[in-house]
Amino acid sequence: MIAEVIVDVANKEVDRVFDYIARPDTKIGERVTVPFGKRFIEGYVLSLKETSDVPQENLKALGQAKDDYPVILPEFLALNKKIQKTFHLRNVDCMHLFIPTQLRNGKAKPLYVNFIELTDDFDDRQLLENTRKNATKQIELIKHLRPDMMYARTELNKKFGSSNVAKLLDLGVIRQVASVKMRAPFRFKKEDKKITLTSEQQKVVDSILTEREKQHLIFGVTGSGKTEVYMSIISQVLSEGKSAILLVPEISLTPQVLSTFTARFGDNVAILHSGLSDGERFDEWQRLRTGQAKIAIGARSAIFAPLENLGVIILDEEHDPSYKAESNPRYITHDIARFRAEYNRCPVIFGSATPSLDTFYKAQKGEIILHTLPNRVNAKPMPSISIVNMCDEMRAGNSGIFSAQLLSELEKCINEKNQAMLFINRRGFSSCMICRECGYVAKCEDCDVSLVYHKEDNLLKCHYCNRRYKALTNCPSCGSSYIRMGAMGTQKVVEELRARFPNVKVLRMDFDTTKNKNSLNDLLQEFGNTKPCILVGTQMIAKGHDFPSVTLVGIMNADMSLHFSDFRSTERTYQLITQVAGRAGRAEKEGKVILQTYTPKHYVYRFASNYDYLGFYGKEINLREVAKFPPFSKIIRVLVTAEEKDEARATTARIYSKIHDYFFMHRNQFLYCEAMSSPVSRIEKKYRFQILCRYLLDTEPEITDFIYDTVNQDKHTKSLVFVEVNPSNMS
Repeated sequence: MIAEVIVDVANKEVDRVFDYIARPDTKIGERVTVPFGKRFIEGYVLSLKETSDVPQENLKALGQAKDDYPVILPEFLALNKKIQKTFHLRNVDCMHLFIPTQLRNGKAKPLYVNFIELTDDFDDRQLLENTRKNATKQIELIKHLRPDMMYARTELNKKFGSSNVAKLLDLGVIRQVASVKMRAPFRFKKEDKKITLTSEQQKVVDSILTEREKQHLIFGVTGSGKTEVYMSIISQVLSEGKSAILLVPEISLTPQVLSTFTARFGDNVAILHSGLSDGERFDEWQRLRTGQAKIAIGARSAIFAPLENLGVIILDEEHDPSYKAESNPRYITHDIARFRAEYNRCPVIFGSATPSLDTFYKAQKGEIILHTLPNRVNAKPMPSISIVNMCDEMRAGNSGIFSAQLLSELEKCINEKNQAMLFINRRGFSSCMICRECGYVAKCEDCDVSLVYHKEDNLLKCHYCNRRYKALTNCPSCGSSYIRMGAMGTQKVVEELRARFPNVKVLRMDFDTTKNKNSLNDLLQEFGNTKPCILVGTQMIAKGHDFPSVTLVGIMNADMSLHFSDFRSTERTYQLITQVAGRAGRAEKEGKVILQTYTPKHYVYRFASNYDYLGFYGKEINLREVAKFPPFSKIIRVLVTAEEKDEARATTARIYSKIHDYFFMHRNQFLYCEAMSSPVSRIEKKYRFQILCRYLLDTEPEITDFIYDTVNQDKHTKSLVFVEVNPSNMS
């Protein structure tokens, strides 16, 4: 028997199947060690066959399996070619998606714990009679142990002394058993809580369960009970012996979602995301692979959870750009979800209060079944949004970061012992440090970006490479001591709030305050238990959180995402405003939102303040159609990076020359094709150039394949070249 193997080498020259002589017990999907050249490396068995085109004398024997079971599901092997073709990935890249890094690199292994139990022929009466009377701890230990029960040896050592435990082991009274201990990242108590769905929710559940092999979009306002719909559908598929995947875009949402789902489904829930330790992620993956858990919850990569017989796949907050992987291997989670749903003949559900225009456009065309939840489950109105013109505040003599109306509402919220959330999508104290004499701006030496000032550490930090510098006291260019700060960040907002409200707890939620293990969960619990309290945060606070005492939301600078050089900037601004506004008034107390802006007449604020998604969609999709932007076209970005600027430029010019020739031969299909320096021209000491193409969808697969083939055929030994389809981040 011949085994077809993919070797774990990230090189396109060896990205093909190699034949090996199989062992009698070889299984498809297993991870093996194989001889490759003069070394032994890891490989993956894709299939078994009777014969090989390679002469028998040239075939080498397959090594031993590295695991007790095949680590790659038959489903993933079936999807491998489809994923390769769609995202132009190498075989080995696909294998890396299917198998956790912790398993491949050997960093995580099962955690064995030693347990103690009584031997089968134990006779406590005879033993106590023969035990020395002064061996009091041994006698206590014997009396403590019970038949058919196991005790952790470390606990017995602490309580009775390790020498006494060892003595009884020597006497054969007790024996030691090694058992695998699962490292649980979070566990919450299961509750038997009866939930009655509203008629609107029940209608959605029934419709989805009727159309099981279709795609569905649940378009529901914040607080409309989408989570309860998800849980009802998952409960049904579990009762049928199937499994489920629920994806959330932010790690910040995971603890709250996990607590909700664990309360309903107990240990059937496993969590997968990058915030777990290597051991925790390994154990959670194992629980899913072995069927101990049937529900996978996590961020983007959890779409590859090793669950068989899937009954439903859910992408909550489906509009979020984090569902697109922008580092190798690149993939779009929506498409992977569709592939898995098609294989398992199960529904895939997209949920959002502000669906992406691409998804809603497909729903309007009938490609996705649309379900609406227009009302909150508690029948309360959406919080009112007041737009404050910060230009008027300046003219009235208020040059601070808080408008008079926001301060007034904060005082009212605090006096009533409620909670407030203030949203500003920039961490740190200020965006930069600038010399007022010569205009010098402190920039990172390795990246072409300004350094962000973090006052707590009194450091300048690069948010791209994390390099740190001393804060400026004098300008290194002209020597002036007149240094001013740039635009405010979360630290600045917190500092001013603490000065204005010294007796009120002010918390901050951003990358800097949540990077340590459990810090995010602890912060959310502290906020939930503190009244009055103000939580300041980046977009981590904008989605999914449900705190009944939040009655006020302040959006500090709504324009921040509006003026990016990205055709999606207006869409993302609308989504952020609507999502963060939805954190207020989710229970019995009425909510209010104060939106501060310097461009109050922009149409996005008119639609957002009225929660008019359909009106916004109608205007925005019309603009996209006229300008021929996605979903009416496709954008391809070829990104070239290299440590030498000339090398990056030469590689870009070489690839662009071939694409440009193709462009001239197919002018009627292209809307745009240009090469240029990337907006952020240098990151982590690597220069960046890009080629941008925009073309119509009629012949899209042909053009996309040509661009990928052109990049793959180019011999760019000193450059890294990536192709991105409709990139989420154009910088």
